[in-house]
Order: sequence, then C-alpha cells, then structure tokens
Amino acid sequence: MVKYFKTTDEGVIRIDEPEAGCWINMVEPDGDELSEIAALYNIDTSDLRASLDEEERSRIEVEDNYTLILVDIPTIEERNDKDWYGTIPLSIIVCKDVIITVCLEDSPVLTSFMVGRVRNFYTYMKTRFIFQILFRNATLYLNYLRIIDRRSDQIERKLHEATKNKELIELLELEKSLVFFTTSLKGNEVVLEKLLKTTAIKKYPEDEDLIEDVIVENRQAIEMANIYSGILNGTMDTFASVISNNQNNIMKFLTTITIVLSIPTMVASFYGMNVSLDGMPFATSKWGFLIVIGFSLVISLIIAFIFRKKDLF
Repeated sequence: MVKYFKTTDEGVIRIDEPEAGCWINMVEPDGDELSEIAALYNIDTSDLRASLDEEERSRIEVEDNYTLILVDIPTIEERNDKDWYGTIPLSIIVCKDVIITVCLEDSPVLTSFMVGRVRNFYTYMKTRFIFQILFRNATLYLNYLRIIDRRSDQIERKLHEATKNKELIELLELEKSLVFFTTSLKGNEVVLEKLLKTTAIKKYPEDEDLIEDVIVENRQAIEMANIYSGILNGTMDTFASVISNNQNNIMKFLTTITIVLSIPTMVASFYGMNVSLDGMPFATSKWGFLIVIGFSLVISLIIAFIFRKKDLF
C-alpha cells in the first residue's frame, strides 16, 4: 500500500499523486508499487525492498540520487494469544524532492505524523522529518520498555505465589524481547553517529536541539534495555535456583520418609519368614502382633526424631 501526504496551512493532508515536497509512505508494498516508485525517483529497487527483510541490519547508504537510512523500530507481535515485542526494519529514503518511508507494517512511529499529532512537522523539511521519526522511534522504545518492566513485575509476583512453567515461559519471552531491543537500539545508535557525520543530509541550526534529544532518548533507551535485561536475567537465575532447591528439598523429604517407613517393612519381613514359631519372639503370645507393631512404631519414631533434629524433615 502506498499513501502520499503533504503539509499545508490546514495541516497534514493526504494527496492522490506524488508531488514535490510530499511524503510517500509505503507499507508492505507489492512489486508493481515498488517498481513504479523506483522508476519515478530513480531508486534501486533492492534499496526499496531492504526494509521488507526482517533480518536487514541498520545502516546508511549514500547514492547519487538519494540517501538510504535504515533503522529498526519496535513492534508488537501476537504469539499464543498474547502480545510480545520485537523489532522490524524501517527505511527512510531521502530524495531531492520527496522523502519515502518503507516498512512491513503500520507503526505508531509514523501514524502520529499521518494524523497530525507531531508539532512543527512539515513534509518538505526532510532533515527535520528524519530526526522527528528517529525521536518518535526512541520514545516508542522507552514506552515499550516500561510496559515490559511492569509485565515482568506482574509475572514475578505470580511466581512468588506458585512457580509454574507458564510464568517462566513468559519471562523468557520478555527476555527475548529485551535482547531484540538492545541489539536494535545499538544498531540505531551507529546510524545516528553516521547521520551526524555524513554531508549527504544537510543539518540546520534550528534542528540542533532535536538532534540532541534524539541521541539522548536513544541512549536512555539502551541503558533502560540493559538494566531491565540484567534484572530479568537475575530474576530468571533466582527462580531457577529456587526450583532446583525445592526439588532437592522434595527429594530429601521423600528419602527420609522412605527410610522411616522401611523399618516396619523390615520387621514385618522378618516375622513373615517361614521358620519355626519357637524361635520367633512373641510368636506364642496373644499380644504378639500388637507388641511387634508397637516395637516397629517406636523404632520408626526414634529415627524420625533423629532426622528431625538434623533438619531432614
């Protein structure tokens, strides 16, 4: 799908055909749409397709007619009827007359520009638009990171009540999301550094504060991702130790119970032997059965008391 936008005195409006100073937004475009835009602005089709590959790395490429800026943006993925977080590429192609964005799916990063929620946004101010996109992207990372932190706290509280595989798998999914975020944010940081050095994108004095905000937000997102990832790793290790310790305690308890219960079994086995009654104590007494049972219980209780003293129960 291809949409064209342009800012006027009335705000951001959608137009039917591309024109100078407009913004071309392409979401999961088909081959015909890619070929049309590539031919219209003399862009290599492979560069237009770059962001359609989820494994594509963040980078900047300067060509004769355009500059390609490829960054990773956060996205929400639905798995097992729950929302999880990942990243997908977004390419920003700066041409002489227009700016083009290409992505696999609609993203809140760009939706805000379409509905006119971003202040001082003008489609013809391409440099400012680039940094506004990067700023919104870093802000979205921070929002998702806070959500991940809250969800990990909720799961941790559930694990304190009862350790279940479901909660542990959810923690693993969150840890995976943080790994994706950290990797993507570091790649975006490299792109920002190159963007500041390249002369292909002209910088304006009035955009200096915005550039600094983008760098600060991105670094803050990296720090938050690293902190949350460290906390989550520690939580996972702690619960793994708790599970292992609980298992050891259960095995110790079962072993102790087995030893205590083996005493009556041994006594009953001895008295169940096919031998002469004359050699068996209490064999001729009418209280013999109760005496043997009582003797077995006494020995079992003594052993149980010893084990209790050694904290084996």
